[in-house]
Amino acid sequence: MEVLSISVDSRFVHSVWNEMELAKMVEGGIPFPMLSDQGGRIGSLYGVYDESAGVNIRGRFIIDPDGVIQAMEVLTPSVGRNMNETIRQIKAFQHVKATNEVTPAEWQPGKPTLKPSPSLVGKVWQVWKPEA
Repeated sequence: MEVLSISVDSRFVHSVWNEMELAKMVEGGIPFPMLSDQGGRIGSLYGVYDESAGVNIRGRFIIDPDGVIQAMEVLTPSVGRNMNETIRQIKAFQHVKATNEVTPAEWQPGKPTLKPSPSLVGKVWQVWKPEA
């Protein structure tokens, strides 16, 4: 798994932001590369570049090893992201790829998964919420 942060800010702005802000919130600073997208070319490809403001809107994309976007989330700057949910989703995608099973809503690692088959149709609730 590789995590990248991309914004329209220069690498110099990223460096100052990491030193003045992030390093005070995350021990050692941000643990992944921060890339500069000056001009918004990458943001435009992913549909998050706001040309009139000259910024990339906050977007999160989970891209599998084959380059396929498996999940995306776009938020306004005033709403923070939930890293625990991002990690849960990555673990779910990794589990699905490794097992060919599917994870139901609110799945957590170690919880029951579903094995797709015709016999599961109309009985998902029995596997997912057997106490219901």
